[in-house]
Amino acid sequence: MDIVVFSSILGIGSLGLLFGVGLAYASKKFAVEVDPKIEQILDELPGANCGGCGFPGCSGYAEAVVNSGTDTTLCAPGGDEVVLKIAEILGVEAATKEPKVAVVQCRGDKENAPNRFIYDGVEDCSAAQLVMNGAKGCVYGCLGLGSCVRACPFDAMEMRENGLPFVFEDKCTACGICVTTCPRDIMALIPRSQKIFLGCVSQDKAKNVKSVCKVGCTGCTLCSKEKVTPSGSIEMNGNLPKILDVTADDLQNAVEKCPTKTFVVRD
Repeated sequence: MDIVVFSSILGIGSLGLLFGVGLAYASKKFAVEVDPKIEQILDELPGANCGGCGFPGCSGYAEAVVNSGTDTTLCAPGGDEVVLKIAEILGVEAATKEPKVAVVQCRGDKENAPNRFIYDGVEDCSAAQLVMNGAKGCVYGCLGLGSCVRACPFDAMEMRENGLPFVFEDKCTACGICVTTCPRDIMALIPRSQKIFLGCVSQDKAKNVKSVCKVGCTGCTLCSKEKVTPSGSIEMNGNLPKILDVTADDLQNAVEKCPTKTFVVRD
């Protein structure tokens, strides 16, 4: 073999060996110790990486739980089952939360709350909001462009023909992505035990509400009256009623007495 070729091969091989030894040493020297509990918790998480917990994916949440003592109940998709497994791994007492579900706090569909103008821009609610505060006659109502539906990582929502989103409760994990996506705070998470909620978030006075929506809350205060809800389960918060006791039997009275039929009864 030519001496030049042999020398080149020997030189390259030596450099390769040198770099290999150097990398091996560096991997040992600068290795970051990973707590095995992080991997164990990560294996128990659903792997949806939805971000509903407030951390960048399941791995970020697992690290926060182990390294920072973050609340172990933040994984909504995993539910109580995951909470119990995480608690077992950490050797702590499990703390569970009442299951929740996403709801649409707006009944202003195409028929009940028409648009002021035709919007022909990007199919995104946040973008539409920037154009004259949205096309919807009610500046608090659902814009109907389905941003919340597209954001849902569990296919638990769809847009209906009436222009409002619909939640498939059996698929909803209460991750909260739809809540943070909606620019008008129409989506909300409520306890699954709560069967009645208000389908309106408008803060306007009665006259303005009536001019843009047939089913919007006018703030009449009737539902909060003692003769309707004697248990005190509803009180007024500005122009909107606030439900204080979601299990109160007299909430059904409020549903029946509401002149604009703004309350929503879940199946």
